[in-house]
Amino acid sequence: MAKDAAQRQREKRERDKLKESERLAKLLSRTIKLDLFKSTDYALIRCMARAGIDEPQDLITRLIHNADKLGDADLAMLTALPE
Repeated sequence: MAKDAAQRQREKRERDKLKESERLAKLLSRTIKLDLFKSTDYALIRCMARAGIDEPQDLITRLIHNADKLGDADLAMLTALPE
């Protein structure tokens, strides 16, 4: 059943009252630690600059969501190792 505007607002106020750690505990699925080799880090920095994105987490999140929208063949091409 769809929520009405008043119910959504009540839930937002409840979320706003939570401590940051409580809020993240409700929202986060998991945390990934990522070690980058220098060439991969440079590629990440270049991609961030080209996209006008300041935070690595933001770029990685956008890449994941957009890759998820690709068809199987396109995803396979995107994730193939470079020759």
